[in-house]
Amino acid sequence: MSADEKQAGPDAGREDYKVQIGDENLAFRQIGIDDAVVLGRQLIAAAGLRPVEEYVTFAVLPDGSLEEIRLDESYDLRGKGAEKVVVLRADATYRIFIDGREFSWRRLATGAVLKRLAGVDVGANDIFLEVRGKGDDVLVADGEIIDLSTNGVERFYTAAKVEQTFEIVVNSRLRIVPEAAVTFEQVVALGFPGHHDANVTFSMTYRHAASVPHSGELGAGGTVAVKNKGTVFNVTRTVQS
Repeated sequence: MSADEKQAGPDAGREDYKVQIGDENLAFRQIGIDDAVVLGRQLIAAAGLRPVEEYVTFAVLPDGSLEEIRLDESYDLRGKGAEKVVVLRADATYRIFIDGREFSWRRLATGAVLKRLAGVDVGANDIFLEVRGKGDDVLVADGEIIDLSTNGVERFYTAAKVEQTFEIVVNSRLRIVPEAAVTFEQVVALGFPGHHDANVTFSMTYRHAASVPHSGELGAGGTVAVKNKGTVFNVTRTVQS
């Protein structure tokens, strides 16, 4: 055996192929794989997920839409740059459309995740749920959770954000907010500004909201999408003994 042959060794010429693997929040990390052509189950294993049968893989196509890669289906990593896939837990997936393109996704998604699926800048764009028949389309806030398991196929569209303000009513007083979505904590601060002792708690109801349901109770950490005018909040302060 020559010196060159000894130096080459069994792994000589082996190439490290790159793949970007994303999770349900569309957060991607790059992983190197030895094989140019892999199975769906290999991609799941490369992501460090077990058992592989409990997950499903989607290839991210050039137009941003998703196509399922079955467990024993081959996927070629020899594209230009790092290939891109999404691995989700294999719960039921639901068919949706965003800007006219078809996607499959898990039952729950936030506005931010839907924007990332659409491939638009999260901060510079809004996303709306189309309302069939009469009624205004619904703005989906970045942190708002949408249930995709409702009857029918949900359709969304994105649009560039327009700078505007929103008029809401908090405890019968008109307040102006700069965003189409407000949090429980923001509304509490508008209704009861200042510092509060640890024994003070707040409860809140709302009505005439843009988000679905249009009325209900909002708890700590919650978010509601508001209309341009007329969304009403009632905040109650309780001092615990």
